[in-house]
Amino acid sequence: MRTVAGELEAALSRLFDEPVNVVGAGRTDTGVHATGQVVSCATAAAFPFERLTLALNSTLPRDVTIREAAVVDAAFSARFSARERTYIYAILNRRTPSALLRRRAYHVWKPLDVGAMSLAAESLVGERDFRSFCGVLPESGVTVRTVRRLSMDRTGDTIRLEIAADGFLHHMVRTIVGTLVECGWGKRTPADVAAIVAARDRAAAGHNAPAHGLYLAGVRYDDYDSFAEPPISAGAGPSR
Repeated sequence: MRTVAGELEAALSRLFDEPVNVVGAGRTDTGVHATGQVVSCATAAAFPFERLTLALNSTLPRDVTIREAAVVDAAFSARFSARERTYIYAILNRRTPSALLRRRAYHVWKPLDVGAMSLAAESLVGERDFRSFCGVLPESGVTVRTVRRLSMDRTGDTIRLEIAADGFLHHMVRTIVGTLVECGWGKRTPADVAAIVAARDRAAAGHNAPAHGLYLAGVRYDDYDSFAEPPISAGAGPSR
């Protein structure tokens, strides 16, 4: 199966003329997009690194592009040096779907109450045990994470959800979105979300929102933030 990591490793290995392994700031499910993914790698090659962005974009397939590249300290890890990750989820909320956004936003035809969704989201901000929102448990078994921001806004037919945390569990964002959507259409109440957190049981939470509405939008480090707004968000992108 093609992967972003695989394509990057193949391109870097050709450019550096040696096997290259990359470390990503975060894994994404099949179908999830990224505008702010960060990867790191090590090489002994003598390469004009100021030209690496141009060289990579000339050799990568058209569905993978590089925004910038830099030489960093040998101790840097795209994954372990990260302080915060930000995801954005896009929902198209109207009766009819969009052919153009079919793979870029979650189409929800039932009217959604964004106020109720925002109220429900308040129970998820802070340090919480997110076991109820986890698909596959991490090897460590630790499911406590700190959500620092969780906001929603609506422009026209588009609802943009932004969530930032010190780390995320498997399917955590998609399960949060699915649960909040159920609050938005009245299947659950905002007060239910606190009880879902307390249950520590995946069966207590809502459905998994589809992968194609999710974007890894940014990763923050001590002296760098890769955030880039996805092309489909509140007020952005075609919706016909």
